[in-house]
Amino acid sequence: MKNMKLIVLIEVAIMAALAVVVDLIPSIKLTPSISFNVAMVPIFLLAFRRGFKAATLAGFIWGLLQVALGEAWVVHPVQVFLEYFVAFAFIGGAGLFSSRIQSAVRDGRKKGLLSWMLLAILVGSVARYFWHFIAGVFFFGYLAPDNLSPVLFSFAANGASMLGSAILCAIVLCALVATAPRLVKVEDGRPVNRKAA
Repeated sequence: MKNMKLIVLIEVAIMAALAVVVDLIPSIKLTPSISFNVAMVPIFLLAFRRGFKAATLAGFIWGLLQVALGEAWVVHPVQVFLEYFVAFAFIGGAGLFSSRIQSAVRDGRKKGLLSWMLLAILVGSVARYFWHFIAGVFFFGYLAPDNLSPVLFSFAANGASMLGSAILCAIVLCALVATAPRLVKVEDGRPVNRKAA
């Protein structure tokens, strides 16, 4: 049991660090406040494999690393807390569907697997960007054009970023899992080992 917990913690650390690395890949920017990227992919993979707790912890660590490495956009301590600790941790909401994803991959149900993955990606993305929306209303409302309320401005900017990032993550994850389902498959709590040829 201790070995299992250690393996999960190692995966958490690796995926959080990998999310930081992937986040260094240039984003697709539509405007200064709307951009799409695939940095959530490692956290989603972990959510599919290990569930809610592990993915939430990895997301939290990713946010912590963003702040520690100076990659955070800092306006106010509460804004940093909401956008980097809470929002990133909430990506772990995708892990709520881990058992369904594991069942589908074990049974070889490709359509079911992709459907549950897409739902998990949507839930994790909406959960994350909800907190960015809240922070946007209270801390970035001054950036709203004169004819737009801070609420609508934050909803539009964060909604567009969420949708674009969710679509990109879904494309990458569907391609990865379709070609290598072992990336998400876990049996008896242990990663699947291929036998040597």
